[in-house]
Amino acid sequence: MIDLHTHTFLSDGLLCPAELVQRAKKNGYKVLGITDHIDSTKLDWVIPSLVKFCEEINKAERSIKVIPGAELTHLPVSLIKSYVRKVREKGAKLVIVHGETLLEPVPPGTNRAALEADVDILAHPGLIKEEEVKIAAEKGIYLEISARKGHCLANGRVAFLARKYGAKLIIGSDAHAPEDLLTLSEAEKILLGAGLSEEEVKKTFQDSEKLVKRLLL
Repeated sequence: MIDLHTHTFLSDGLLCPAELVQRAKKNGYKVLGITDHIDSTKLDWVIPSLVKFCEEINKAERSIKVIPGAELTHLPVSLIKSYVRKVREKGAKLVIVHGETLLEPVPPGTNRAALEADVDILAHPGLIKEEEVKIAAEKGIYLEISARKGHCLANGRVAFLARKYGAKLIIGSDAHAPEDLLTLSEAEKILLGAGLSEEEVKKTFQDSEKLVKRLLL
């Protein structure tokens, strides 16, 4: 199981990073991305803390790989590109932007700004436009199929447009609490429920593995 979208109490999650890792291991995770919400108030301390934690845990653990990341959330559109650069400079290996969704009032234009900034994953981008999906496909940016309540309401649209234009998909739990973490079986069911075929589900998992390899280079 690969899950590159989770949160700890360094933002709005319930668990410390160490407990998140142990609970993910119990669910059969092989790769875990920790992507706490980031804006200017947290940039200078959350990411370095996660980087240090991941370095230590990856030396101690053999059955799971933990990747330090960031989810840029609710930023003004004009700041997204500069913040993608800043979080990478601080050591984030994985950069997600909180996409335009049915659930929260993310600034219009966020999806396009994130794609133009070359993020790794655009999270739960339910209100994404067709021309934006084309950009994601051209740049190899992953669009998330979300397991999160509310955000998942537009999974079908994301899956349909990704198929139409050849964009890569990835499933993310967006876990904030222990019960949000997925099993592989649950992930498969969510992808099938979004309208993917069994072959497309298999390809989604394969593409996820390719992304992890790219992030860990």
